[in-house]
Amino acid sequence: MIMRHSLVIAAVIGLAGVLLSPTCDAILYKWTDENGRVVYGDQPPTGTKAERLNPGIGPADPNAVRDMANKDAEIKKRQQQRADDAAKLEKEQSDAKRKLEQCVQTRGRIKMMRDDRAVFRYNEKGEKVYFQPAEREKAISESQKILQDLNCPPPAA
Repeated sequence: MIMRHSLVIAAVIGLAGVLLSPTCDAILYKWTDENGRVVYGDQPPTGTKAERLNPGIGPADPNAVRDMANKDAEIKKRQQQRADDAAKLEKEQSDAKRKLEQCVQTRGRIKMMRDDRAVFRYNEKGEKVYFQPAEREKAISESQKILQDLNCPPPAA
């Protein structure tokens, strides 16, 4: 049990050491010394013909900052466009819902006026005033005009 625990700890420490060790970005050279042996190093001695094995770090891109700023601006522009599109869609959905509610209420008013029930309204004095047949027809025609203006869909069957 203790051995197993120690192995796990050793594996974690080893993995952390590998992951946290700095990477080697130095340039590596290969040359032959005066004894004929092949030697590798980061600086060849003067007067020897050395072969460069890795290219090392290339020069920095002078346009990198500007390119990143342009990409960042494009990303922000796309995010703003998505937010604007979402707000527009939400407004359209809200308007459509409000329009549908107005259509339903107007149809209800027409149905109520066409029924033979006693329909009334209150006047300025707060008294009940019952609709006469001519007033009913006028209210129905006004409601039908509202339905046309709202371009209401036909009622569900």
